[in-house]
Amino acid sequence: MSVSVILVKKYVRFFENKLYDFFFYSRQSELLVKLNRLLERCLRNSKCVDTESLCVVAGEKVWQIRVDLHLLNHNGNIIDAASIAAIVALCHFRRPDVSVQGKEVTLYTPEERDPVPLSIHHMPICVSFAFFQQGTYLLVDPSEQEERVMDGLLVIAMNKHREICTIQSSGGIMLLKEQVLRCSKITGVKVAEITELIQKALENDQKVRKEGGKYGFAESIPNQRITAFKIEQAPVNTNDVQEQAEEIIAKAFPPPEVLSKPVLWAPGTAQIGEGLQNSWADFEESEMEEEEEDGQDESLTVEDQNIEMGDVHIGAKNQKAVKWGKAPFNNCLT
Repeated sequence: MSVSVILVKKYVRFFENKLYDFFFYSRQSELLVKLNRLLERCLRNSKCVDTESLCVVAGEKVWQIRVDLHLLNHNGNIIDAASIAAIVALCHFRRPDVSVQGKEVTLYTPEERDPVPLSIHHMPICVSFAFFQQGTYLLVDPSEQEERVMDGLLVIAMNKHREICTIQSSGGIMLLKEQVLRCSKITGVKVAEITELIQKALENDQKVRKEGGKYGFAESIPNQRITAFKIEQAPVNTNDVQEQAEEIIAKAFPPPEVLSKPVLWAPGTAQIGEGLQNSWADFEESEMEEEEEDGQDESLTVEDQNIEMGDVHIGAKNQKAVKWGKAPFNNCLT
């Protein structure tokens, strides 16, 4: 896989038509740069494509092959999906046929001659492993949410002959030799399964093309039907999952008893279940006790006396307590 750069020479004044330094429209994100470098090592450095077959005239004319990847969505493990898409595109690609007579090179159209496929030596495929809790737990094919909380990531590119094409570790986690060997064994099994699926898909596509049927992703979608974009429900066997869940529940500790009956601690407050001690009721009771003590100090007991104050007549009987009020009642006791 090659990267082409176009340089345009233009004379402009310094700082003319310059945006802020924070905007870099041609700069790729960290994920894209990492993905581009990994695919270059996986495809180009592993020499999976026979570059000698791309030569038309020695020292003069050659075929240039470039792989462009467009990420439609990202739900995790984009490295594995990109490596599979790239190698399948190279295996499925057909270049125009050419003939050389002396110094004359003739390029034939697909109608004149059948296009020629690329010569592929092997199919390297990446397999990603996510590590959690400093390598204690290992997960194959992590999702986007799992990638956000993982401690480290190990990517191994391998072909069906169990030849390691590239290996990359990220996240700053230290792995043991046994862990790497275990991941390589898992990679060999996964790569063999994926390679078999790719070969079957390529054979079916070639068979449909020879029979003159519909081929390609766009042609396989019946746009004229109402149910074109309806997803059919597929049954999923969850027997093993249920058994595993029951084993985990059986081994787990029993849940503590929960008090479902509400407890009334103070007027206007209640508690259901276990929780921290509520100090609001104690605080209110202490305030009420302080108010009662202050009221007893400021109260005046009047026995069988009459208090006359202007037009207001207050009679106190049976040893009632009268508090001092605010003005104009202050200091008006006669």
